[in-house]
Amino acid sequence: MDRVSLDDVDPTEAVDDVFLSVLAGGEKMNVQYFRIEPGAVVPMHDHHHEQVGYIVSGELTFIVGDDEEELVFGPGDAYSLAANEPHSAENRGEETVTGLDIFSPPRDFADWQE
Repeated sequence: MDRVSLDDVDPTEAVDDVFLSVLAGGEKMNVQYFRIEPGAVVPMHDHHHEQVGYIVSGELTFIVGDDEEELVFGPGDAYSLAANEPHSAENRGEETVTGLDIFSPPRDFADWQE
């Protein structure tokens, strides 16, 4: 069994004010902690990974699909994104958003880093 503490992982600033920390993982999935500062935007993207997540603090607005449907998630909300489903996210609030994402297969970095 492996243990990974958030304190032991240096976050990566994937885009301005969006910080990602890859935590525990295995051959078929991994867990990623995220912190998204007020005003930050995760650009529209898709990936072959299934993604499920959970919001710990703040409110995050997802823009999903080709029709760009907007959905707002807050503390205690969980979500799931199918593989290859286009999505972006925005912190439109005044509070930092924190949460967890689980990816299957494992995802080590965001494709939109570059």
